[in-house]
Amino acid sequence: MPNFICATCGVQYDESPSPPASCMICSEERQYTGWQGQQWTTLEGLRSDHRSRIEPEGPGLTGIGIEPSFGIGQRALHIRGGGGFLWDSTSLVDDAAVTRLRELGGVGAMAISHPHFYSSMVEWSRALGGIPIYLHEADRDWVMRDDAAIVYWGGGALEVATGITLIHCGGHFAGSTVLHWAGGADGLGALLTGDSIMVAQDRRTVSFMYSYPNLIPLDAAAVRRIVDAVEPFEFEQIYGGWTGKNVLEAGGPAVRYSARRYLRAIGHRDRE
Repeated sequence: MPNFICATCGVQYDESPSPPASCMICSEERQYTGWQGQQWTTLEGLRSDHRSRIEPEGPGLTGIGIEPSFGIGQRALHIRGGGGFLWDSTSLVDDAAVTRLRELGGVGAMAISHPHFYSSMVEWSRALGGIPIYLHEADRDWVMRDDAAIVYWGGGALEVATGITLIHCGGHFAGSTVLHWAGGADGLGALLTGDSIMVAQDRRTVSFMYSYPNLIPLDAAAVRRIVDAVEPFEFEQIYGGWTGKNVLEAGGPAVRYSARRYLRAIGHRDRE
């Protein structure tokens, strides 16, 4: 039986003889159902008219996206440090991407920032030899295709490979997570954020939302928790969830400044 993929968010579901009546993730207020109504595809359908876009994204980082754009258009990131690590995932898994990841040194494990990026994570794990998928346990109920490869972790932070630490920051989802790579940015540190911390269009600042497409902001307490979660880590660069949406210098100050700006905008005075 096929594993259907929602055409709006790109998340793959457990196998079934026919598509689900609706996508649980898109039916919730942080996401939306496409204007043409609920539509589904499969991995085989995607492979027929899409391909992986693979390109350097930063020092030691390779981006993997989909052409033409599919779902919400995010990219995954391969880290060449820590024995090879995959951050976030896409709905399309094809031979070109798997071959390139092996050429880059392989992948020992992967982690996903939040449910909107779960996509075809189980397919990625199997194509890469059954590698573990680290998800924060607070988002367990949003997993539409469970698998033995999924490792549900809890707490505030978890080092999953040498110099690679998952940080629970919450906000966008209860389990929203970012990744700190100590060896990133040529040793100055990099933060990989999906949209748990959204890189803004100016690529000098960031922002924080409960829902980006539906424009629902976070409250002051949630923003402060995010900032407090990443404060102990040093990072020069921030890599967001879409190709090119990166802050390439002064990443730590960018987060702190952006949080103060956000809090002022919603009528809250920062603690500093």
